[in-house]
Amino acid sequence: MCNGSKRLMLVAPVLVLAWVTAAAQQYPAKAIRVVSVSVDVVMRIVGPKLTEAWGQPILVDQRTGAGGMIAAELVARAPADGYTLLMATSTHTMTPNFYKISYDMVRDFAPVTQMVATPFVLSVHPSLPVRSVQELIALAKQRPGALNYGSGGNGSPGNLIGEMFRIASRINVVHVPYKALTQAVTELVSGQLQLMFVVASAAVPQLTAGRIRGLAVTSLRRSAVTPAIPTLDELGMRGFEATGWYGILAPAGTPAAITAKLNEEIVRALRTPDVAQRLTSLGLDQVGSSQKEFGDLVKRELAKWASVVKTAGIRTD
Repeated sequence: MCNGSKRLMLVAPVLVLAWVTAAAQQYPAKAIRVVSVSVDVVMRIVGPKLTEAWGQPILVDQRTGAGGMIAAELVARAPADGYTLLMATSTHTMTPNFYKISYDMVRDFAPVTQMVATPFVLSVHPSLPVRSVQELIALAKQRPGALNYGSGGNGSPGNLIGEMFRIASRINVVHVPYKALTQAVTELVSGQLQLMFVVASAAVPQLTAGRIRGLAVTSLRRSAVTPAIPTLDELGMRGFEATGWYGILAPAGTPAAITAKLNEEIVRALRTPDVAQRLTSLGLDQVGSSQKEFGDLVKRELAKWASVVKTAGIRTD
């Protein structure tokens, strides 16, 4: 090999590193697109803070359908430059159990931060003669197969959490799937369903009005949204955690300096009092995790839901 070729091989990595460093220092130099699976209220609250800090717009690109696969596929194939991001949700770690996907949630994405979490409230109709989780389990064991729980459909978060609870408590309750979560909540309020895991944002108005009774929440810590309701973990179901969450993922290969810059600014925005207050009013607890913590969460969630689906034999319609 000639001396010129050797020098080129030595210089090339240095030039690449210099380019990446310069790009990270200038980032963001244009609008950032955040691809979301739904109407993304979280980024619409946090986005203005990022625009204020960086002087660049945050554009929310809503891509609904297919359990979040459309949004995830788009971002997985996007340039790894920090200008196309995925607003990932807990559903993204459930979907691989029911659909053939063209991406890998760990291999094809770089974690930025978990932004928020929201617990589910183990709720019962007031006519059910129970006021604690222990009493509910005892009643279910006395009347195997007589109690039913609802969800937004087979394979939905409410279904998976319901089966997780059924397996952990060793009770026999019947799953009743609905085409929409709102239908299931309506049936719970009317007494057609005895119990249900209701996401906090939907549960709070019904709890306040006394239409349902909350026995426990599914987060490891009590939620700021429902501080009086204990966690399943503190009630003896150690390690029981099943929250809905939102977090930012970038395409794999995005420079570490850029993902670190995104993490720093997003976490700073989440910590501001006005953002925290608005999120809490929507039933969301702000998190602002490190990149590693979020990456570890995604891995744990993938493994957890795969185990629940396999053990319970859950299948979609």
